[in-house]
Order: sequence, then structure tokens, then C-alpha cells
Amino acid sequence: MTEFQTIALNDVALRVAIEGTGPLVVMVHGFPESWYSWRHQMAPIAAAGFTACAIDVRGYGGSGKPRAVEAYTLEAISTDIARLIATLSPDAPAVVIGHDWGAPISWTTALVHPDRVRAVAGLSVPYTGIPKRSLNDLIDYAYTRHGRFFYQHYFAQEGAADAEMDADVRGALRRFYYAWSGDAPDGTWPTDKKLGDTVLSRLPDPDPFPAWLSAADIDYYTGEFTRSGFRGGLNRYRNNDRDFAFLSAFKGRRIEQPSLYIAGDRDLVLTMFGDPMPILKAELPGLRGAHILPGCGHWTQQERPAEVNALLLDWLRSLP
Repeated sequence: MTEFQTIALNDVALRVAIEGTGPLVVMVHGFPESWYSWRHQMAPIAAAGFTACAIDVRGYGGSGKPRAVEAYTLEAISTDIARLIATLSPDAPAVVIGHDWGAPISWTTALVHPDRVRAVAGLSVPYTGIPKRSLNDLIDYAYTRHGRFFYQHYFAQEGAADAEMDADVRGALRRFYYAWSGDAPDGTWPTDKKLGDTVLSRLPDPDPFPAWLSAADIDYYTGEFTRSGFRGGLNRYRNNDRDFAFLSAFKGRRIEQPSLYIAGDRDLVLTMFGDPMPILKAELPGLRGAHILPGCGHWTQQERPAEVNALLLDWLRSLP
């Protein structure tokens, strides 16, 4: 059975869901999700002889929600993960697995706190090394200066997306989840939006919703975000320049731990800035697999739980 704990760290408390005993595996969600996005992985990982631990990232669900934008840097959140590992597994490093924003958080934790991370896996968002430019610069170059809408630029504007999504939590989640799923037909996520458009404009609300996310699942997410709001999660998008400055101090360092990458071939992340696979393979010397799942969209472990679980368990059992 899943047990919930609240772990007090230096400046924030994290709600964690824990199942099983054995070496620690920490799972880190993305936006807009929660520990619940790992519900299909908890029991299989626990049954394989590990402690499965899925967290609410700061700003989400039952975890602390500081208001300041700068409280949501990669430095702060990767430190949360390292401190959590030190608390739950003081004598041994942990495996860290992340999806969406949870992937950069996990990659960063492995890079910056290598003594705490035994191995690292990323779902959807690949590791591309220490950045040479702020993501804000890349977004401006590819989108903003041409008058094109890009959702991360919109999310970075404090208060805009917060208000839009808070106004209809259930509808916002349904439309956002669907548009990024493998079930959405090509063009569901419009590529011709203009600067000044909103993130939910022209996104459909499907009826029925694809079976991988049940009505009960949507109810759970709706309840979480109705209570927490979206500000904490969106603040992650408002720290690109701070993240660049922080990571620049680690030039020359590599993620040496055993690693794994899983994504769907219909995940929009894979087409944003060009093919990431050559860089991924060059930057991860410990890479033990890079798997692209046919027909799968962005919500990797929720859309394809059986395939993801098989890949994760094979990888976990192979670790030294």
C-alpha cells in the first residue's frame, strides 16, 4: 500500500508517496502533474525490491508552495531532491527518474549532487549538456522575435497563464493533456499561433477523453490544482536565466552515472529545437538505452505504463 509522508527540508516540506522497501528510487513529475503521474510505476518498482518514492515537487499538491519566483530554480529544486535522498537513504545514493520538468530536475541532481545519485533516467525531455545559452535566448531566436507564440514564453509571463488555467481547472487540464498526447491528431497543438495568443486558445476538449486518463484520474488532478493553483508549477518556467547562470558554473562536468532515456515518437518536445538524440548520446557516457515508443505522446509513463515499466525495471535490475 502507498504511504504518504511529509519530509521537512531546510526551506520547504515535500509530500512523498512511498511503497516498498529496498534501494531508493525517487520519481519526479513535471507540469501540470503531481506524484500521481507515477501511479502505474509505484507497485511494480516496489515489487521488484526497491523503495518507490514519488514526490510532489515544491509548488504542487501537498508540498510547500513558496510564492517567490526565484524559489523555483533548478538549483533549489535539485537541492530538494538531494536533501530528500539524504533523509530517506542516508547511507546510499538513490536512483532518480524524472518526466517533463522532472527530467531536467533529475539530470541536474545527478550532475550537481553526484554523491546522492546512483543512476538517472529522463522521460520526454532529453539531456543536452551544460547549456551554452539561456533557454530564453533560444525561445526569442526561434519564436518571439518572429511574432510566433511559444507556450514557455507565455508561461514565463507572471500571472498570465496562472489566471487562464485557474479560471477553469478541469477544462484547462483536459485540453492541455489531450493536445500533448499521442491520441491528438496532428495540428491539435496549433503551430501558427501568434505572440499575444493564450495557451488554451483553439485547444479542443475531447469527449470522450482517451482511456489512458480516466475520469477518476482527471478528478484527482483537478482537486490537486484547485487547492494549489498553478503558480508554483509555472514559476519553473520563470527561471531560465537563473538556471543558465547556475549551470554555467559546472562547465566541463558530465553525468557519468548509468542513465536511461524514454520518449514517445509523438511527443512535441522532440521537435521543438531539432533532433536531440545525437547530443543526448554524446553527453551521457553512461547511457544504457534511448527508447522511442511508437504512438506515444508527451505523457510517457501514463500513456504507455506497461512499456515504460518494462524498460525501467530492466534498467533498474541491471544497475551495479
